[in-house]
Amino acid sequence: MRNETSLDALNFFLADVREGLGPYLAIYLLTDRHWREDGIGLVMTIAGLAGIAAQTPAGALIDASRAKRAIIVAAALVVTGASVILPFMSSFALVAGSQTAAGAAAAFFAPAIAAITLGMMGPKQFTRRIGRNETFNHAGNAFLAALAGVCAWKWGPMVVFFLLAGMAALSIASVLTIDPKAIDNARARGLLDGDSRSPEKPSALKALLGCKGLAVFCLCCVIFHLANAAMLPLVGQKLALQDRNKGTALMSACIVAAQIVMVPMAALVGRKADKWGRKPLFLAAFAILPLRGFLYTLSDDRYWLVAVQTLDGIGAGLYGAHFVIVVADLTRGSGHFNLAQGAVITAQGIGAALSTTLAGLVVVYAGYSAAFLTLGAIAAGGFLLYLFGMPETLARNRDAHANATAPVAAR
Repeated sequence: MRNETSLDALNFFLADVREGLGPYLAIYLLTDRHWREDGIGLVMTIAGLAGIAAQTPAGALIDASRAKRAIIVAAALVVTGASVILPFMSSFALVAGSQTAAGAAAAFFAPAIAAITLGMMGPKQFTRRIGRNETFNHAGNAFLAALAGVCAWKWGPMVVFFLLAGMAALSIASVLTIDPKAIDNARARGLLDGDSRSPEKPSALKALLGCKGLAVFCLCCVIFHLANAAMLPLVGQKLALQDRNKGTALMSACIVAAQIVMVPMAALVGRKADKWGRKPLFLAAFAILPLRGFLYTLSDDRYWLVAVQTLDGIGAGLYGAHFVIVVADLTRGSGHFNLAQGAVITAQGIGAALSTTLAGLVVVYAGYSAAFLTLGAIAAGGFLLYLFGMPETLARNRDAHANATAPVAAR
């Protein structure tokens, strides 16, 4: 129970550290540094590419390492340090360099938390616990976004940098209270019970590359993030252009609104994904994106934009909780869960990195409405791919568990 409470706290406090400055970076560079939208998109793309380059090696390292808590501590320190020094940098190269370091370090968070969760809880409790992880993650995002909005209104947008440092310190304290003996390192890498005697033997990387379901899922993740990643920064820029002094506070309102909706969505996945299946809920996440892209074009009113942003809570909430569960289904018993997780996160990182650059270019040459419609059309294509090309993975998970628990004579 103590270890689960520590895991709750880790997901709550690490929520915003995982994302770094995120959309706040776009507002800061637009309003305080007076950068063009395409330059802002380029910096965010560079940071995303750094995360992409580090993601698969990060997964492999987490598979091999028994010091998963130390990996989270080191990554949190790098992300926070790179963000806190940003206000003291003036050139494009320094800003891009700091965000490159932050992007590479942030690549370790998601697979490390998932590995610790699987190692502690095992496959039978994994879906429930991932839903709970995401619930606390979104609650933490909502809390810090609300706090950032109030503090930025009173002391200015740079306060976000220091709030991030405080959350990082609390996340480090949380992960250190998890008992390392409670983490089964063989199970944490996706091995079935009984396979820990030979942890290097099962499922070579070639087997993962030959998994059709994993390949289709990677492509779907690319499309989802290509459509989704730029939407919130674009909304933040529109709000900041309307009122520079309230841009950060309004961005916080957008984040809080979405994160509040994500909490019940993540809880829904944890409770129902093993009963309803993965596919219906994941399709619902995809369907929200084209709707958001269209609705953003109907009005520039700040209250309308914030209201539409709440729909992100449904899509991202369902996606975030499902992502790790589907990867675990596809790699059950392979011994390469975290490596596969890193590869899929790399795929979605490609989409996210390209999203901000694509959106920035469309805004410069065709305007914000054209950018939103472009992103929505991409999402519609992803919905169709997942509908017709991605199999249900729940049955695969049940078959793997049945084989693992069957008597030896019956196998």
